[in-house]
Amino acid sequence: MFAPKLAPGDEIRIISPSTSMIILKEAQIDLAVERLTNLGFKVTFGKNADAHDEFFSSSISERIEDLHEAFADPNVKGILTAIGGYNSNQLLKYMDYRLISANPKVFCGFSDITALQLAIYQKTGLVTYSGPHLSSFGVKHGFDYTLESFLDAVTNDAPYEINPSASWSDDAWYLDQENRVFHDQSGYTILQEGEAEGKIIGGNLCTINLLQGTEFMPSLKDSILFIEDDEESHSRSFDRDLQSLLHLPDAGSIKALLIGRFQNNSNITEEALRKIITSKEELKGIPVIANVNIGHVHPFATVPIGAVASLKAFDGETEIFIEQKE
Repeated sequence: MFAPKLAPGDEIRIISPSTSMIILKEAQIDLAVERLTNLGFKVTFGKNADAHDEFFSSSISERIEDLHEAFADPNVKGILTAIGGYNSNQLLKYMDYRLISANPKVFCGFSDITALQLAIYQKTGLVTYSGPHLSSFGVKHGFDYTLESFLDAVTNDAPYEINPSASWSDDAWYLDQENRVFHDQSGYTILQEGEAEGKIIGGNLCTINLLQGTEFMPSLKDSILFIEDDEESHSRSFDRDLQSLLHLPDAGSIKALLIGRFQNNSNITEEALRKIITSKEELKGIPVIANVNIGHVHPFATVPIGAVASLKAFDGETEIFIEQKE
């Protein structure tokens, strides 16, 4: 089930179901709101978006209140999360999935928000969007690719491609917007060749694994799995987290694997990644593409969880198409 696409004049509600918006710099919020407003959207905020406690988050009841109000409000057409964090999975058993199913809306964010997105998809069938937070719209330079992909995903029904960006950056943009380093990118890295079509499922790897064994975990049957992780991951943690996911009963039918570019602090080399992938019998014979524009390294694509995707990876060339159909 796809929510109605966004159009100029639509209201986008900002909520903080993980870390509070209070940690964002005012200048970043101002730029983000300006960008969204210039696109024709009306930006509003959940009343608890700035609420915070000693964990830089807010109570479950405050976060649930904002989430439910955003879905229930008929004027709200899209919902953006302020930022990621660590604790959005606290909300899963308190969410009113009937309310969400009856009021389908564009719901976008990434990282820790993966827990909410996969749970919503599993419980309601609503396609959710792994893509920018509000904070992402506060990136001053190098944002064009992220914005274009977001608009491709949430404002029209046409198929679109997740092409490699011309460059990428992993510096702390939120500390110094003017001191950025961008690296050239000529393409993605093919670890295993092939072609596939399937339902695209995934998000932040360590967050996905929080859902294993729960009622909130979607099936990986016949999926194109996409995964990414942040700078807290390293080769050994990535290896075991991926292996844990591949132990799921329906993982044997995964059609392809997309891996987002790792942050520099992960220190995961291409050699190490190739060894990890070739060690997985469960991945034999399917295409595997790494360094994809997904996740914590800028810029990044917006990926609709639950949509059909197709891909090809041969002779150093890749194609990744989002079909925008269920």
